[in-house]
Amino acid sequence: MIRVMLVDDHALVRMGFRMLLANHAGIEVVAEADTGEQACADYARHRPDVVVMDLTMPGMGGLEAVRRLLAQDPKARVLVLSAHEDTAHPRRVLRAGALGYLAKRSAPQALIEAVTAVAANRPYVDPHTAQALAIAEIQGGPANPADALSEREFSVFLQLAQGRSVAQIADNLKLAPSTVGTHLFHVKQKLGASNQSELTLVALRWGLIAP
Repeated sequence: MIRVMLVDDHALVRMGFRMLLANHAGIEVVAEADTGEQACADYARHRPDVVVMDLTMPGMGGLEAVRRLLAQDPKARVLVLSAHEDTAHPRRVLRAGALGYLAKRSAPQALIEAVTAVAANRPYVDPHTAQALAIAEIQGGPANPADALSEREFSVFLQLAQGRSVAQIADNLKLAPSTVGTHLFHVKQKLGASNQSELTLVALRWGLIAP
């Protein structure tokens, strides 16, 4: 039996995933969380075989939660779900240690396949995302400006682009406000932006956040 923890801030989405997974005799949902913070706090108690993690959530968000889960347990197996169509997010997620990445536009059966693969410690990337990553690698093209950012700078950039204040970002990422300010200074330099509005436009233009 594959024991799964569902992490998504929308209760209806979790219910849909739970019903879908319940139709498979070899999968059991043993825990749910609506934030990355809750997932990190509850992980040790439930010890799921697979954590199915939404990427866009309030608080620290899915990417930071992946990092913290892997820091807590290097053997944790995480499958990330995302509505993002860019290639920057899957690259960052897989680099952070997630074993799988599944676009939410995928067919329902793909969730079963992805959970089964990740539970068996096999990497899984849905075909659409895998093709986009392969094309970007082979053909090149305009580089996503966010690729120039470090992992921490990318996290700060996304939080700021979503309208969060320096104080909120510091609390979400467990950083000192001065450290967030330093990261923000470097982000603006690297992206050629002078204020939060310009950073938000960059994120929107490259599909890094939803309109």
